Amino acid sequence: MRTSFTLATLLALAALPSAAQAGSGGLGGGFIEMIMTGRDPTPPRGAVAAPVPGAPLGVPERLWAPQQGRAAPQAPDPRYAALPAYEPEPMGRIERGFDPRYERQVVDYDGGHAPGTIIIDSPNKFLYLVQPGGKALRYGIGVGRPGFTWSGVKTITRKAEWPDWTPPPEMLKRRPDLPRHMEGGPENPLGARAMYLGSTLYRIHGTNEPNTIGQNVSSGCIRLRNEDVTDLYNRVKVGTKVVVM
Repeated sequence: MRTSFTLATLLALAALPSAAQAGSGGLGGGFIEMIMTGRDPTPPRGAVAAPVPGAPLGVPERLWAPQQGRAAPQAPDPRYAALPAYEPEPMGRIERGFDPRYERQVVDYDGGHAPGTIIIDSPNKFLYLVQPGGKALRYGIGVGRPGFTWSGVKTITRKAEWPDWTPPPEMLKRRPDLPRHMEGGPENPLGARAMYLGSTLYRIHGTNEPNTIGQNVSSGCIRLRNEDVTDLYNRVKVGTKVVVM
C-alpha cells in the first residue's frame, strides 16, 4: 500500500508543469498542499475571505495597505493655524454713514472774498475757508432745520476745545428731556471744538454724529465732523469773518 501511495505522489508531481499552465484550473501551491495533506485549501465556490480590520471595503490591498517606513503626518504649520478664517477689510477714515461727497478737499473758488474768510453755503451744506490763488478748503456741514436757518455776517469771538454745553432756555422749553449742563467730552453734542459767532448763541462746532453731515438737523448752529472742525479750528483765529448764506 505504501508503494501505491508513493507512486501516486510521483505521478502527481510530474504532472505539475502541465497543470500550472492550465490557469483555468486554479492549480498552484494549494494543489501541492492537497496532495501532501489530503486537505483542499481552496475556499468553497461563492465563499468570501474575511476582511482585514481597517481595510476599506472593496479596495485592493495594494492601494491601502500601510507602507513600512512611511513618515508620520506633518503637524500643521502654526503660522497658518493662527490665521483668522477671514481677513476683515480696513474701514478707512470715513465713518459709517458719512457721505464721501462731504470729505474735506481743496476746490476752485471765485466768490470774491478775501483769503481767510469763512463762507457758509447752507443750501448746499458746505463751508469754505477761502485760500489764496482762487482756491478754498471745502468742508461738509450740517445746518439748521427748516425754521432754524439764518443768514448774515458774523465774526468768531471765542474759541474753545471740548466745550461744555448749556442748552438755552428756549431749547429746554422745546426739549425738556435735555440736560441742564453737560461737560465737554466725546459724548457732548458740541464735539471736539467750537467757534462762537458774535454775541449770538450760534456756533461752528463738532459733532458726535458724523452721519448728520449734509442734513438740516440743528437749531441754527453749523456742525462739522470732529476731525474737520479740529482742522478748521487750527487754521482760523478770533476775529475771522464768517459769511452765512
